[in-house]
Amino acid sequence: MIKNQWYGILDSKELKKGKQIGVTRVNEKLVLWRGGDGKVNCIVDKCCHRGASISMGKLECDHNQLACPFHGFSYDGTGKVVTIPANGKNTPVSERYAVNSFYVEEKYDFIWLWYGEKRDEYPEIPFFEYLRTGFSYGSFSENWSVHYSRAIENQLDVVHLPFVHATTIGRGHRTLVNGPVIEWEENLMTLYVDNHLDDGKTTPKKAEELLNYKEFFSLQFQMPNMWQNRISDDIRIVAVFAPVDEENTHIYLRFYQRFMKVPVLKQLVNFLSNFSNAIIQHQDRRVVLKQLPKKTDFRMKENLIQGDAPIIEYRKRRSELQNANPEIFEESLK
Repeated sequence: MIKNQWYGILDSKELKKGKQIGVTRVNEKLVLWRGGDGKVNCIVDKCCHRGASISMGKLECDHNQLACPFHGFSYDGTGKVVTIPANGKNTPVSERYAVNSFYVEEKYDFIWLWYGEKRDEYPEIPFFEYLRTGFSYGSFSENWSVHYSRAIENQLDVVHLPFVHATTIGRGHRTLVNGPVIEWEENLMTLYVDNHLDDGKTTPKKAEELLNYKEFFSLQFQMPNMWQNRISDDIRIVAVFAPVDEENTHIYLRFYQRFMKVPVLKQLVNFLSNFSNAIIQHQDRRVVLKQLPKKTDFRMKENLIQGDAPIIEYRKRRSELQNANPEIFEESLK
């Protein structure tokens, strides 16, 4: 995990009003619920008393507290126990009765978790600016039994399309890959892709030889766990790779569009998009779930090629962000 980053962890629709939800994210058992003011709370789902799952309990005090099902210890949104029934309602509760909490925000119909140091002010959630207004979407999600880094690298792999997706988005057998060209803007990577049919005579051009690369098909990846396929000005595909644990990822896939504005037809288009997205994603899943190891790292026993540049760039940036001292990281590569 990369510290001091926003991670998309849930679709807002999964957290129902008046009900808590227990999930595993960022290697932690968590329980989330909406308080009386609608704000989302997130604490560790393990009672500090006897280790019971707090998510099995019930909401109290206008949904601002969640009571453990075992002995009724009542937690507020900061993770502090505010009431121990066996001690009486008027007995003060020691500060040691508490569990860890995480700062979360709800925005763009996702719930985001800040994984890192607690702050007085938090940075802006880096959702793709182009999609923040004017689009509607259809969505579905599923769990993959791989580390989130492996799932992400699949979406950055520009070489696999004619093989994994031969019947869908990889039709045409365009196996030759020019470049690709990669640009970074802080932690946002844009990669420009130019795939061609191999005539048996041409060799792939290097990135620096592609002067008109801005005209190519392009993808974007926002660290630490969000990807975008820029199909057109009016159509985008977005994936959020929610880290579950070292061997599982929950993928949220959305089809964003703004070409259809008629209410009923808009909803129909968004709904039908889920079927095509699922077909394509399951073509990927068939291969990715069998890759070894389940988690990727900067240095691995692989023989990479020119077309793998986006994966190399992702691994390098991920390692840099994980390392507290980038200068030491760069020295270790020499």
